[in-house]
Amino acid sequence: MARVCQVTGKTPIGGHKVSHSNIKTKRRFLPNLQTKRFFLAEENKWVVLKLSADGIRTINKRGLLAVVKELRAQGQHI
Repeated sequence: MARVCQVTGKTPIGGHKVSHSNIKTKRRFLPNLQTKRFFLAEENKWVVLKLSADGIRTINKRGLLAVVKELRAQGQHI
């Protein structure tokens, strides 16, 4: 699954597209993913993450180092 936020774990979900005549057909709701580069000053290197908009807000709130430590503890290669 390529469309997954690395911080929040958001993935595509399924649902219905509803026409004007109320006919329902299957569709996918994709997360708002962005590829962002962050400079990790403690390690003096750039880190590339695939994040949702909510994941970017999480990094702004908690700090990049805390989020990267948590991701590494989960076993992700950063």
